[in-house]
Amino acid sequence: MPGGAFGEARQVMTGIIIFLLVGLVAGWLAGKAMGSDSGGIVANLIIGVLGAIVGGFLFAHLGIGFHALPRIISELIAATVGSIILIILLRFVRR
Repeated sequence: MPGGAFGEARQVMTGIIIFLLVGLVAGWLAGKAMGSDSGGIVANLIIGVLGAIVGGFLFAHLGIGFHALPRIISELIAATVGSIILIILLRFVRR
């Protein structure tokens, strides 16, 4: 078995790192799109990761997919849309 448990652990870690990077970029893009003043890299990461969960859930349940695009791009789109929705909800709750 090439790689074995170490190879699987490396794949999991790579997936987590990619997920966090996509969340970071999505949070930053959503902040720019919504004209919100960024709370910094940590805030972008939190909004982006939560937005990725929201966007992934919504896109999956609505049957929205971008099969012609590379997977990372479609995940970034879903995460950014989810982050924008999350920012809108946060603004609504703050008022």
